[in-house]
Amino acid sequence: MSTGELIRSARLRAGLAQAELAARLGIAASSIARWETDTVEPGFSTLRRVLQACGFDIPPVLVPFERDPERDAAVQEVRELTPQERMARLLARLDKR
Repeated sequence: MSTGELIRSARLRAGLAQAELAARLGIAASSIARWETDTVEPGFSTLRRVLQACGFDIPPVLVPFERDPERDAAVQEVRELTPQERMARLLARLDKR
């Protein structure tokens, strides 16, 4: 789940419109819209304040993160491609659908 999806879910579960949430936070409704579409990602403290305005919270706890060697290798492989090679790979995948 992306940050934007989390914000939107919390807002809808609280029964708030974007404008209502923005008013609670004292910010422009356009900020809420940009966050929900993942155009802009708020910092952790801002995210927590937004969720609290909706009646929810994220406990700041650390959990172990396990690396996935296969995924890491795939990411590294893509990072080494040129933009043109990446686009060609994407188009080839879309053609297979």
